[in-house]
Order: sequence, then structure tokens, then C-alpha cells
Amino acid sequence: MSQKEVRVRFAPSPTGPLHIGGVRTALYNYLFAKKHNGSMVLRIEDTDQNRFVQGAEDYVLESLNWCGIEFDEGVHKGGPYGPYKQSERKELYKGYAEKLIESGDAYYAFDTTEELESLRKKLETKKAANTSYSSFCRMEMVNSLTLNDQEVQLKIDSGVPYVIRFKMPENKEVRFTDIIRGDVVVNTSTLDDKVLFKSDGMPTYHLANIVDDYLMKISHVIRGEEWLPSLPLHVLLYKAFGWENKMPQFAHMPLTLKPDGKGKLSKRDGDRLGFPVFPLEWKNPQSGEMSSGFRESGYFPEAFINILAFLGWNPGTEQEIFSMDELIQAFSLERVGKAGSRFDPEKAKWYNHQYLIKKSNEELTQLYQPILKEKDIVCSDEYVSSIVGLIKERANFVTDFWEQSFFFFEAPVEYDAKMIKKGWKENTTEILNAFLSKSEGLEKYTFNNLEIAVKSVLEEKETGMGQLMMPLRLVLVGSGKGPGVIEIMELLGKEEVNNRIRTGISNIKI
Repeated sequence: MSQKEVRVRFAPSPTGPLHIGGVRTALYNYLFAKKHNGSMVLRIEDTDQNRFVQGAEDYVLESLNWCGIEFDEGVHKGGPYGPYKQSERKELYKGYAEKLIESGDAYYAFDTTEELESLRKKLETKKAANTSYSSFCRMEMVNSLTLNDQEVQLKIDSGVPYVIRFKMPENKEVRFTDIIRGDVVVNTSTLDDKVLFKSDGMPTYHLANIVDDYLMKISHVIRGEEWLPSLPLHVLLYKAFGWENKMPQFAHMPLTLKPDGKGKLSKRDGDRLGFPVFPLEWKNPQSGEMSSGFRESGYFPEAFINILAFLGWNPGTEQEIFSMDELIQAFSLERVGKAGSRFDPEKAKWYNHQYLIKKSNEELTQLYQPILKEKDIVCSDEYVSSIVGLIKERANFVTDFWEQSFFFFEAPVEYDAKMIKKGWKENTTEILNAFLSKSEGLEKYTFNNLEIAVKSVLEEKETGMGQLMMPLRLVLVGSGKGPGVIEIMELLGKEEVNNRIRTGISNIKI
């Protein structure tokens, strides 16, 4: 690791909700920065005004805040290299684009949409290896390479729309090293003359992010592998500006794949298979369509972070549960793999379960009480805490608690037919009445006393455990759900247990 100060950036575009792949990018940047006592910058890259979505920037900020990913500088808190929103920096990009024209590394292009479409069709007809605007065809187009200076100036003065394109060197090898990918060599004959500055007065991503990374002294660019094809251009831009010695190190992370491993994970996959792909719930401002979020689906932020950390990285040990501090200590880009990482919805639930069972009953009670309140159920924290202690091992989310514990709050009104058929015998009523008699005679309704009562009935009636416990569960719960029957009885208390036994005997017929 170089001794220079580590400065990384997360630079999302406000074009929609933040995908979990984007959050993972932010997380890896954050872990890397903190590991090396560096700085983390949040920059909003809003140069594509056509794709701007209202509310997307606020969504990004809220999502990262929920995740616990903090920034040292950024659009929301300022810093020495601001402004941190590209639309507020647009005046400076034009000057850098002009510098490239002066050095011969870029040129004005006045081609119309129709002329560009004609070029594309012409190249496709010829079955050209490169059908883009490139060194193979630029001398046939309307640009400052084919026009004289006077003609160029006349067009500019007349208000003819133009873009500024990078002049890709012909048949040159571009060599660079990626921390994750290793050494890469690309020939410029496969690359096109990318637009750097658009006719609307805004820079493209390629120009703006290079200029901003340089001016903000970014030391490492950690981003998704979809940007790897752009890296040769970015390397050439650093050279064209004379910033080669200031060029950051690059690390391109693997894709987050669908659960079956076939292709990049998308919102459609989540909708189809029933899991979120966004950190928070998102409402499309145009269509009103709602997309689920990990937060609203019941995931804890620390579990969500743990899930994302393992989508492409591994610590080289058997440990799977990491706090944020532990991740910071263990993280390294060298242990990020090249291959895409498959998102496993069941593993995601497992992670949340691990964090849930580690939480205290008191903390979980405070999360469960609002759910009970919505159902007009008022119970003491002490009672709810006792219930939570019995059921949390069976739940992945706090939202699972009701399904696992409803019978502690309301008596069954119907009974599972399959259980009746399987476990309710001719002598069941007799056995239950024997237990009811023992239950009514208990002074202290404790686990130990109830256990003694159960054993006593089994001995008296010379029957097996299932002949008593299955019918007991049926009359107390209504189905086969729940923790141990004796634990259920102890919490419900003598009066409620006895009432449910009597009601069950009256209502269940074979």
C-alpha cells in the first residue's frame, strides 16, 4: 500500500433508487478508507439531466445513513474540495475540455443525429469491426479535424450544436493494472471517440469523473466491473492532461448475480422471487410503483451490511458474522474475487436470523410492541419479553413474531383438522380431563410443577407422551405451532390454560 493519503469516493447518479450493488460499492470504499485511516467522499454525479429522478439523491443519503456508512466530505456536509455535486461544478469542465482540444487530444464534432444514424447504418452494412464513431471514420464526419479553423469558429459563433470528442490514438496498446483484475492490455483500435462534453453544456461521466477525481485527490477508485471497459479511456485522459503521476489506483468489483448465477441481479428478479434488491422501500415518482426495501422487509442494517460484505469478498477464514469494526479490520481488496457473486435470498435471511437471536429480549420487545399495538393488543413489556425469549430462535425477522406467538395473546377459535385426525383419540378427552384436574390443583404454576403434573398423568393413564402433549398443544394453540407445550402453559397461566382445555374438549369432536 502506498504511503500517500487514502481518499476514496462513492459517486452515485440520482437516476433512481440505489441498488444493493451500489450499496456494496459504497461499503467496500468505506471499509477500505477506514482500514487505512483515509477519507470517504460522497459525490453526486448528476451530469445526465435527462435521466434525473426526483427524490433519488435524498434516497441515496437516507439509505447510506441507515446502513451506517459515513462520509468525511460530501454533498450533504461540505468539505475542502466542494462543491460535491457535478451540476454545481459544470463551469470548470468546459475549460478542461478546451485544454484537450488545444493539446490535440480532443475535437469539436458538429454531426447531427441523422448523420450519426447514417454512419452507424453504413458501418453495419460494411460489417465493420467497430461500428462506433472512431479513428476509422472520424475523417469522414463534420468535425474540427475535417473543417478548417475558420469554418469551426463560424459554426460555433452561429450557435450550431456541437459536442467535444476524445481523439482516440490509433492502434496503440493501453496497459494498466487493476487491483482485483491484475494486468490488462487493450488496443485502441477497439475503442471509439467518446463524447466528453455534450451539446447541453454538461460534461459526460468520462470527463467529469476524471477531472473531479484529480481535483479531489482521489487515491483509489473502487467501483463495479461495468466500468472496466471505460478504464482505457480514463487512463488515456489522465495521460492527456499530464496527470499520469496523480492517477488513482483502480479496483473493479465483480457483478452481483441473480440467485441462479445467470446474469446481473435486477429489480425484476426480486419482484419475481419475492425479495428486495433496494436498501429502502422506493416509490417511483412517475408511475407510483412501489419497490420493497431491506429495511421495510425487516432486515437489521448490521445484517444487511454483513450480507453485502460477502458478495464478492471473503476473509479467508470460517467466520461469517462480522460487526462493522471487524469488517474494517479484516477487509482487503486483494481478497475480492473476480467472478460474479450470486445473491442467495435464503442466506440473507440466515444472516438476519443470526443478528436477531443475538439481540436482547428487551430490545426485541420494543420492536414487537408496535406490531401488537396495531392489533389492539396491550401487554406488559415483561410478558412480551418472556414470549420473545421463547420464539426468537424460530424467527428470521421481528415481523415473523406474530405468526410464532399469536396464541399467547388470543385463544384459538378453530383447530387444525389434520392434527385432530392424527392425535385426537377416543381416550383423549379422558386424558385431558385428568391433566385439567392436576392443573387446577397446582398452587404455583411453574415449569417444574407442570412437568410433574404431566408425568403424573402419563403414569396414571399408562400412556405415551404424544397422547397428552399433542392434544394439549391443539387446545392451547389450535395447531402444531409454537415452543414447548409446558413453556406455553407456564406463560399463559393457570386460568387461561384451564379455560382453553375446557373449550377444546367441548369443541373438538371425532
